[in-house]
Amino acid sequence: MSRVARKTAVSLSEAIQEYLKVAKLSAGLNTQRIFAAWDAASGAGRYTVRRFFRDGRLYITVDSSVVRSQLSFQRDVLIEKINALLAQDELFTRDDARVGIVKELILK
Repeated sequence: MSRVARKTAVSLSEAIQEYLKVAKLSAGLNTQRIFAAWDAASGAGRYTVRRFFRDGRLYITVDSSVVRSQLSFQRDVLIEKINALLAQDELFTRDDARVGIVKELILK
């Protein structure tokens, strides 16, 4: 029987992050974390019909023109709030090339 080489001790959060990268789950998890941050930052989760994230752009479709109008005035503040929530989230991988921070918010 061969012995497995021992490595230095790592924290559980580092081990989870490494597993997510190896299993290629970080992009999907990051996307879900971004959507959860949208719901928390905007408060418009129940009006949100569709969500889509690609290349730093968060596309949001809401079913109320009044809500969309109010959110469009707060676009820059919402981006800052979303990114602040993501920075506090331990499961969010900031350096993921495919799914990173929100750079632009597009409301439909």
